[in-house]
Amino acid sequence: MSEQQYEYWQPSNYASGADALARGLGWFSIALGAAEVLAPGSLARALGMGHKEGVIRAYGLREIATGVAILSSDDPTPWVWARVAGDALDIATLSAGLDADNPRKGNVQFALAAVAGVTVLDVICGRKLSGDGVAVVPREYFDRSGLPRPPEEMRGAARDFQAPPDMLTPAAMRPYPV
Repeated sequence: MSEQQYEYWQPSNYASGADALARGLGWFSIALGAAEVLAPGSLARALGMGHKEGVIRAYGLREIATGVAILSSDDPTPWVWARVAGDALDIATLSAGLDADNPRKGNVQFALAAVAGVTVLDVICGRKLSGDGVAVVPREYFDRSGLPRPPEEMRGAARDFQAPPDMLTPAAMRPYPV
């Protein structure tokens, strides 16, 4: 079989569910990134982290870039894993807002729970996409018979075969005596 006839299964062909999830995560990433870029001050105030506007804006740009990469790539796998790395960064940054003196600590806890939920989706999607995408090489069996020797040599080879006792039906279960 020639090289052109090999069928390659890519995540977009094989794992349509994971691919659809990746596309959804890409759009979510763009929307979240746009919110972070357009309103970093509002987000920082809502989280009681007013000194983090620049960080939030930078994370928004990262989200947009990752989302665009997922949507424009033939293989979104590395970009989904980039989202997981970004989620870890988000969790670390949000954890700094859990100070006892933060009056908006409840909002930070809610944001951490949301990021953790999305991280789970990202990891599930990344694992599904990483497990797929293997080349499938079709086997050719047109010249095989399934016999260990040529058919001419195999004819009559089992004529004197005696089944061992453990392969026979027990005497008590036989329909008639042997």
